[in-house]
Amino acid sequence: MSRNVALDVHWGRFAAITTATKLVSLLSTAGINVIGISHPDAKSIANLNFQDASDLDTCEAILVVGGDGTILRGAEIARTQQIPLLGINLGHVGFLAEAEPDALDVVVLAIVNRSWVLDPRLSLEVKVEFNNEIIWTSWALNEISIEKAAEERIVELVTAIDDRPVSRYAGDGVVVATPTGSTAYAFSAGGPIVWPNVAAFVLVPLSAHALFARPLVISPDSSVQIELMSKASAWADSRRGMELPAGSRITITRSEQPVLLARMNAEPFTDRLVAKFDLPTNGWRGSAGSVN
Repeated sequence: MSRNVALDVHWGRFAAITTATKLVSLLSTAGINVIGISHPDAKSIANLNFQDASDLDTCEAILVVGGDGTILRGAEIARTQQIPLLGINLGHVGFLAEAEPDALDVVVLAIVNRSWVLDPRLSLEVKVEFNNEIIWTSWALNEISIEKAAEERIVELVTAIDDRPVSRYAGDGVVVATPTGSTAYAFSAGGPIVWPNVAAFVLVPLSAHALFARPLVISPDSSVQIELMSKASAWADSRRGMELPAGSRITITRSEQPVLLARMNAEPFTDRLVAKFDLPTNGWRGSAGSVN
């Protein structure tokens, strides 16, 4: 019986296409059939057939070659199909990626031996109501961001936790992030880094003009409500969005459907954090007493 994996690529980058071509060759040699995910920007890769994302139910995993933005695109398909996603980093920091382009042999070996470990990641659901009607729903692996409308100088909003009001902000908006997304937009806005195995999400005000504008770490069993006093934009992972009128009510909750990331080793998140941000650790002796 043939074995299939899906492949999504940052088709606008020559380096990504080159890496993907090599990956397809290695997998084919190992007896793994690769199915390309149809995309408007898709370019030809030798011996690669393309299918719509809805026709990938025979695939064991989705491999993504690109940066975190491309991996987030692949996550949309992985979540719908409930199959693992493995990212190969062609971006800058690449927190969502599992491998670098120089480790394709290791990736292929993990696919052949099915030796990856599943890492379920918490995701968010968002619902927007206006005049007692639902006008938008979506989900996010990284974050839901509520931002000022393009023509506005600020957005005014009130936040609540479990329908209990917390604070009113005037500023650039607010971000509600998962642990996975705590190293992305929320981090750049001053939010804390949350280890992926911590069941929580964070609320981070964006340049808020308020006395109390600190990040909040919230139970995943809670819900966040945001009521808009002015127009705003809502974005899910900076990929899916909608302009919202003043008076909209936004509800963000934990999704029952996680995103499954494929991990090839048991590297602690601490080591990943140090490597990705190139953090200085010289002087640490550790349990063995050695100095870095």
